[in-house]
Amino acid sequence: MSNELQEIILNEMKVKQSIDSQQEVHEIVQFIKRYVQSHSFIQSLVLGISGGQDSTLAGRLCQLVVEALRSEDRSVKFIAVKLPYGVQKDADEVEDALNFIQPDETVTVNIKPAVDESVKALKEAGIVLTDFQRGNEKARERMKVQFAIAANQSGIVVGTDHSAENITGFFTKYGDGAADIAPLFGLNKRQGRQLLEYLGAPKHLYEKVPTADLEDDKPQLPDEEALGVTYQAIDDYLEGKPVSEADQKVIENHYLKNAHKRELAYTRYTWPKVENDSEKE
Repeated sequence: MSNELQEIILNEMKVKQSIDSQQEVHEIVQFIKRYVQSHSFIQSLVLGISGGQDSTLAGRLCQLVVEALRSEDRSVKFIAVKLPYGVQKDADEVEDALNFIQPDETVTVNIKPAVDESVKALKEAGIVLTDFQRGNEKARERMKVQFAIAANQSGIVVGTDHSAENITGFFTKYGDGAADIAPLFGLNKRQGRQLLEYLGAPKHLYEKVPTADLEDDKPQLPDEEALGVTYQAIDDYLEGKPVSEADQKVIENHYLKNAHKRELAYTRYTWPKVENDSEKE
């Protein structure tokens, strides 16, 4: 049953109860086009491709955008970036995603040397990262690489954050949560699958078990296991459908606990003013 907090969340997450695939693709493509057209410096769109549902969808939409812009005499290209940590276990699915996306360019950067050196340097300074924290190092290194490529190619970084991920904070702050634009926001997980099916993606790409695959000790850990709730429940919640009391509690706890991930850095002018002892005196 809907409560006051859920109403706040639904208003923030912008998920529709149902979508028309053709219309939704049109709206997302137009959003990206308008953003590019309003920034004269943009010559490329950059996105890391993991072989998962979200980057596959965002990648195909980006390729559609640049092709449309080139037909209108705006020279823009899409650069897909492969970012393995050593040897990626689902590398074949990355290739399947790229074959579907058909990007203008593909760049491969192995992040393992950079991540391992960072972890080593921290250890030498007395900071020993946990396996989970090393996973965040991987996510941040991947985003750093994408921004480096975008800077070199006069581009912007496209994010894959969608509302089923955003509500739970299931992303690394300043890692995969960092991007110039997030065209998938407003979609939940099942709607993303719906759009991939509409666009003709290989079925195994949008039906694969979602995983961030960041932890060495828990390779290919399913998102749903890490979250303690299914995407079906999250999607139902975001569409205003009934979910169990237990699922609602887990979802709302994730939302509240990870609120800081959805906020920009505060300044002394934006943080709510709180009376302190010195002011009382």
